[in-house]
Amino acid sequence: PFFGYLPEIRRAVYTTNCVEALNFQLRKVTKTKGAFPSEDAALKVLYLAIQRASAKWSGPIKDWRSALNVFTIVFEGRLPAR
Repeated sequence: PFFGYLPEIRRAVYTTNCVEALNFQLRKVTKTKGAFPSEDAALKVLYLAIQRASAKWSGPIKDWRSALNVFTIVFEGRLPAR
């Protein structure tokens, strides 16, 4: 189904690389720990890892304007009016 969309939409929603990078960061911080003293401690470590990783997500989506135009045409009525 993914390849049924137009190239502009595929570029905007293609996230495998981002997801893999985040999973790598989460594995990196949890792999070195043998065990966590509590569930809250594990959640805190994961939260801090996500905060650190999200600081790198500052770049805009490439060709977002053309993707948004295609989204508006293909999914008519689903996007709010600009």
